[in-house]
Amino acid sequence: MKKGDKKWYKSWSNWLILIACIILIPILIMNLSIMMQAKKDKDKVPSVFGIKPFMVLSGSMETEIQIGDLILTRVVDPTTLKVDDVIAFRDAEGTVTTHRIIDIVVQEGVTYFITKGDNNSSQDRNLVEYKDVEGIYIGRIPGIGSMMKSLSEPTTILVIVVGITILFVIGFMISYRKQQEKDRKEFLEYKRKLQENKEEKESHEKRAVQMDFTLEEQNEEKESLEQVLDNNKVKESEEEFLQYKKMKEEQERKKQEEKEYEEFLEYKRMKEEQEEEKKRLERKEQEYLEFKKYQEEQKQKNSQD
Repeated sequence: MKKGDKKWYKSWSNWLILIACIILIPILIMNLSIMMQAKKDKDKVPSVFGIKPFMVLSGSMETEIQIGDLILTRVVDPTTLKVDDVIAFRDAEGTVTTHRIIDIVVQEGVTYFITKGDNNSSQDRNLVEYKDVEGIYIGRIPGIGSMMKSLSEPTTILVIVVGITILFVIGFMISYRKQQEKDRKEFLEYKRKLQENKEEKESHEKRAVQMDFTLEEQNEEKESLEQVLDNNKVKESEEEFLQYKKMKEEQERKKQEEKEYEEFLEYKRMKEEQEEEKKRLERKEQEYLEFKKYQEEQKQKNSQD
């Protein structure tokens, strides 16, 4: 790794996007799932992976369960419930309540639960039947209920989606600019090395031209010692030669630059192909691992059957 390269975890923008996704996306997905289930069947309490979440709106179970908490309940066979279990159930008005079982009674062959809130001074007025039980309490997330209530609003969902989109766009722009700067530095380094080679080559060519020019003057002197060139003609000849050299060097420079740019494009293309090949191999490896995992699950399922 080059000295100027920066690992992803050292960038605050990457951490900002990661934290936002970890916190907000699962909550948003859970809220959308609950809203869709509630719209599909209004008489059924929505669940996520078999877990039913409820928001606490009263302090009847304090201090164990606080107002604003999100409690989690699991679907349970009512016949397995016992005294001191905390259950979620529908009361006579159809509202879901979470209270503790303080007694179990049988009346005319029907089993009922007597419930009471830990913070209430008296037991609940109505008895709870098996069919009214929604689930058994398994845990709570402090304060998250109020947040989820806010997140269930369409305006809040829109704001979160827009916010996450903006974070992704900002992160992409920062990453793109860093990649551009990195490519620019690579190109400048590539140009510098080519320029060094070019200057060395030009130095050799210049010495060779000077030697040729000297030999040509000597030959002219040998062929006609009596011929004396006018100083103005000599000067004009030198200027024409310098102009010719300058024009030739300019043409060579342009050709060299075009060649260097084509070599750089070829270098970038090969680099991108290598990156694509690497990603393709990683995807194939991931698919293979998922396939192996699926085979193991099928074997376990067949062995259980």
